[in-house]
Amino acid sequence: MAGSVMVPSVSIGLALSVLIFFALSLKTLEARGTFGRLAGQPPQRTAAGGICASSVHIFGYKCEEHDVVTQDGYILNMQRIPEGRTGAVAGDWGKRQPVLIQHGILVDGMSWLLNPADQNLPLILADQGFDVWMGNTRGTRFSRRHKYLNPSQRAFWNWTWDELVSYDLPAMFDHIHGLTGQKIHYLGHSLGTLIGFASFSEKGLVDQVRSAGMLSPVAYLSHMTTVIGDIAAKTFLAEATAILGWPEFNPKSGLVGDFIKAICLKAGIDCYDLVSVITGKNCCLNASTIDLFLANEPQSTSTKNMIHLAQTVRDKELRKYNYGSSDRNIKHYGQAIPPAYNISAIPHELPLFFSYGGLDSLADVKDVEFLLDQFKYHDIDKMNVQFVKDYAHADFIMGVTAKDVVYNQVATFFKRQA
Repeated sequence: MAGSVMVPSVSIGLALSVLIFFALSLKTLEARGTFGRLAGQPPQRTAAGGICASSVHIFGYKCEEHDVVTQDGYILNMQRIPEGRTGAVAGDWGKRQPVLIQHGILVDGMSWLLNPADQNLPLILADQGFDVWMGNTRGTRFSRRHKYLNPSQRAFWNWTWDELVSYDLPAMFDHIHGLTGQKIHYLGHSLGTLIGFASFSEKGLVDQVRSAGMLSPVAYLSHMTTVIGDIAAKTFLAEATAILGWPEFNPKSGLVGDFIKAICLKAGIDCYDLVSVITGKNCCLNASTIDLFLANEPQSTSTKNMIHLAQTVRDKELRKYNYGSSDRNIKHYGQAIPPAYNISAIPHELPLFFSYGGLDSLADVKDVEFLLDQFKYHDIDKMNVQFVKDYAHADFIMGVTAKDVVYNQVATFFKRQA
């Protein structure tokens, strides 16, 4: 369980450096009325009635809610946008290639749908002739269900991104493939790219995937250009240890809210602009988009998942979760060191599209370049790499210019893989 895992104190600090702060800052930002929104002012819309109802139907698109059960019992919510706003042409159904869009850490599928319809990636792809699916990983608001467990039980949160690789992605792929009979285009952002890389490296889904697009690709995180890691490692280890007693990492909880206030005070961080501190200076977000983002995100994940991501930062390599001792690792894996994910083992003929930003403080340019070096033997005609000098992390999912800068290129790439 997350609370009983023995983890070196430095990794605890890193756990609260890389991913916690992005979510924690949102709570503080929201309370202060960020980006022109006054504290206490009602949000413009929320997904209380489901993502389809709140964020797809309102734009005039068809949308279906699907539930998928993983092999370990989690019930995942998915959305399907089967056609564009103008509808499907007769006889078109068999030609519409499915695309699975996978969100990053501490958000859900709604994060793709916060702009007007002509700026939202899922709707743009639907209008361009694709059968669009959106995933919501375990622990997020519409995937907080299990066949036998409930979120109040510690066992519900006993997982990391290893389980997203082993269970969540296969369940979603199997569901889509079963209904469409076609191979699937995969598109991930941030953590969505990490679990894609890990899955494809283990060959589990390669027979079902047609191509993959990776936005703000994350696999190596050793060059993040943020002071947060140093601050957390040196200053806040005691508070971090206290957080580990909670198997669910919920950025909206009172405990976490108090924790971020303490961090801001002790470190002298300007919490009002902490989003930029963590993600980089996003060039192309507007006030209404940020308003909706703050009204609907962040989402929960497991504390154990946060620790695993911190291990990835500290160890500078991709491995399965480290249980903190040789004996525990041997018990789980049959070896003292957790098995590695070998990205270079991804089939060389798999078509891949990469897009990364020059101002991204999470998917730093040096880390992405190291990642790309793992594909040096990839078939050159199967690789498409885009560098967007002015983009930071959030621009790839909420940028008002992303349609022209990135999304149209993604759609063109997918169409070439017919």
